Amino acid sequence: MGKANLDVYSETLIELASADKNILAVTSDSRGSGKLVPFADMFPDQIIEVGIAEQNLVGVAAGLASAGKCVFATSPACFLATRSLEQIKNDVAYSNQPVTLVGISAGVSYGALGSTHHSLHDVAVLRAINNIDVVVPADNFEACEAVKAAAKSSKPVFIKFGKKIMPHLPRLEQTYEIGKASIICEGTDVVFIACGETVAPAYEAAMLLEEKGISVEVISMHTVNPLDKTAVLNAAKKCKAVITVEEHSVNGGLGEACASLLMQSGVFIPFKIVGIPDEETVAGSQNEIFGHYGITGEGLFQSAIILLE
Repeated sequence: MGKANLDVYSETLIELASADKNILAVTSDSRGSGKLVPFADMFPDQIIEVGIAEQNLVGVAAGLASAGKCVFATSPACFLATRSLEQIKNDVAYSNQPVTLVGISAGVSYGALGSTHHSLHDVAVLRAINNIDVVVPADNFEACEAVKAAAKSSKPVFIKFGKKIMPHLPRLEQTYEIGKASIICEGTDVVFIACGETVAPAYEAAMLLEEKGISVEVISMHTVNPLDKTAVLNAAKKCKAVITVEEHSVNGGLGEACASLLMQSGVFIPFKIVGIPDEETVAGSQNEIFGHYGITGEGLFQSAIILLE
């Protein structure tokens, strides 16, 4: 096992800031939950605290970016993409300010704090705004590389991080590029296209299916926008079924992005979206919520068997 992607974010930001004083962290009373206390201790002049004022957070970050700073604006994902939506749209995306917006404790990471603290809508709303990359890293490797890529990017980036300790995933190539999917393993019967912390259970399901003689491909679609269309189409054309998996509402996220692409490309194939249904979300820990909605190795194994039949 590795560590939480959020810890990797903190460590990578420290590494970058050690070499570049232009790198700034801006937080909304979230340096603790964002794992940025070590950053603040090391670089007290490179962190700005705005308090619980997410709209100010984004506006300040955009202003700093316009002055040539490399800014990482850090706030709980559930608030960052809702309270600050107008500022993200106008001050960052439409103004083309290269701010990296970091949504922490994303998805259902807050667990028992419930629906007010779940972030199941951010991908959907941000996909609808022009000029912002939406990135959801699966493991420590992708988390580290996403932060480094965002620091070099000339356009806005939104990155989601959960709180769970993540396993190291295999991949065909140890390379990373925003907008280019990572192939975890190749197969020809069913493909799981997943993002974020759901890639690990998709890989677990793949291993269970392989034991039954079913050939499985797993794709980490770490960038939901822009979607790697080539990876989706190539997988759908060689496999018999497609299952998308996400820690997000089934409305407007990765699954619907893939479905739209396949339909408009004339690729008609058995297809299932696994995510959080359009209903009142159950209460519980992240693991309990994942189990309830079948976002587990066994749950995804069963989804694949049913879809292939």
